[in-house]
Amino acid sequence: MDVETVRQHMCDNFQLCKEEELMLVKQNLNIFQPSLNQCLSKPFQVDVCFSQIREGLQTYHGYLSTIAQLLPGHSTQVEGLQLDTSNLSTNIQQQIEALGLNMGMVTYPKEEGQGTLLTFSSQFYQQAGGYIILANFQLFLDLAYRVLRHLIMP
Repeated sequence: MDVETVRQHMCDNFQLCKEEELMLVKQNLNIFQPSLNQCLSKPFQVDVCFSQIREGLQTYHGYLSTIAQLLPGHSTQVEGLQLDTSNLSTNIQQQIEALGLNMGMVTYPKEEGQGTLLTFSSQFYQQAGGYIILANFQLFLDLAYRVLRHLIMP
C-alpha cells in the first residue's frame, strides 16, 4: 500500500505537508484513530490483536472515501489503497480461520457508499483532516506490519 504517495498528493495540492503544524487542528477535529494497544499488551492474545487490526483497516477503508473526494484526480490511487486495505483484511481473516480462532465473520468491506465519510466544518478542515487521516493510516500500517512480522518471526 502506498499511503505515502497519496499523502504527498495532499501536500502538493493543499500545501499541508507537516503533521506538526496541524497538531492544534488535529485536536480540534477529533478524528478517531484506531488503536493497536492489544497487539502490544502482555499477555499477547492473537485473536484480539487480529480483531483490532481488522477493525482499524475497516475504519481507514471508510476514511479513504473522504480522501477520494479531496483528490478526485488521484481516484485510481485512492481506490487502489481501498482495495489493498480490503485484501489485507481478507488475508487476516483467512489467517484467523487457519489458526482455528473463532472470532465470528465480520462483513468487510462495507457496501459502496456506506463508508465512514467524514464531514468537516470548512474546506481547510477537510483538507487538514485528509492529511491527518493519511498520516495516522501510515502509522497504523507501520505498527500493524511490525506486529504481523513479529508473529511470523518471533
